[in-house]
Amino acid sequence: MRGENKQRVLVVDDERVNRTVLSAVLKDENQVILAKNGEQALERLAIDAEIDLILLDVLMPDMDGYEVLRRIKANDATKDIPVIFITALNTMGDEEHGLNLGACDYIGKPFSPAIVKARVSNLLRFVRQRKLLETLAGRDGLTEIPNRRAFDTALEQEIGRSQRSGQPVSLAMLDIDYFKQFNDHYGHAQGDEVLKAVARVLTGALRRPADMVARYGGEEFVFILPDTDVRGGLEVAEAARQVIESMAIPHAASAIGPHVSVSIGGVTAIGDVSHAPGLLRRADEQLYKAKQKGRNRVHWDGVIAAE
Repeated sequence: MRGENKQRVLVVDDERVNRTVLSAVLKDENQVILAKNGEQALERLAIDAEIDLILLDVLMPDMDGYEVLRRIKANDATKDIPVIFITALNTMGDEEHGLNLGACDYIGKPFSPAIVKARVSNLLRFVRQRKLLETLAGRDGLTEIPNRRAFDTALEQEIGRSQRSGQPVSLAMLDIDYFKQFNDHYGHAQGDEVLKAVARVLTGALRRPADMVARYGGEEFVFILPDTDVRGGLEVAEAARQVIESMAIPHAASAIGPHVSVSIGGVTAIGDVSHAPGLLRRADEQLYKAKQKGRNRVHWDGVIAAE
């Protein structure tokens, strides 16, 4: 396989012999990046946005594989990269713990090169297909709503239409309150279920075919409401917030209440609409104010919707 088409695999193991063997097994079909400890692995991930899969040793000095995985999953830029644990720990409890933290698979030591190659190949095939489908469909793979790419395109179109028509366009950003703490407490599988539930609520809150909701990244969602003034935007956002709160999804790690809640920041522009990054920045500022004022609320261009 030509180098430019190879998928990128990060191998993290403190034992040189294991890194050497895994690299030899995988290098013909993949581009292999090596890290000898957790800190080095996180540094590699910080500078390389194209890594497709991580093979991660559990038992490492200073920072073990569990902590490395927690940090990977806590970072929006890396949380969706699949991780395979390679470890001598082989009890059901160890495997369950790793899977709850977000690992995709376990390979026991001493490992079989043929098994490693087969499992890596199968998972990378899935990664390639997922990325292709998301790009072609403009859909987020987890929630099945539009992804950020589709949102960016739609926002530019709606801004242009608003400039031509002089009609308002409203934009809102939503963030799940204390979502990192939720994942740490309940596990990433449960966190994914919350993301899907929030996506369903937001989709149900849309009133017209031109309205749009998308997953912007991590626990952040955005929605566009064309031809919608401040009052209309507030009504949609507040209705969504209330429905999410009424689902009463337990969140014992939240600092503001016993259930999952969301904060929403919105902005309405009329006539001379600013370009997309400017509108997004204004919505993000309102989201920040909603969080400052206690979370679980809507803040819309200086107007606060009551809890």
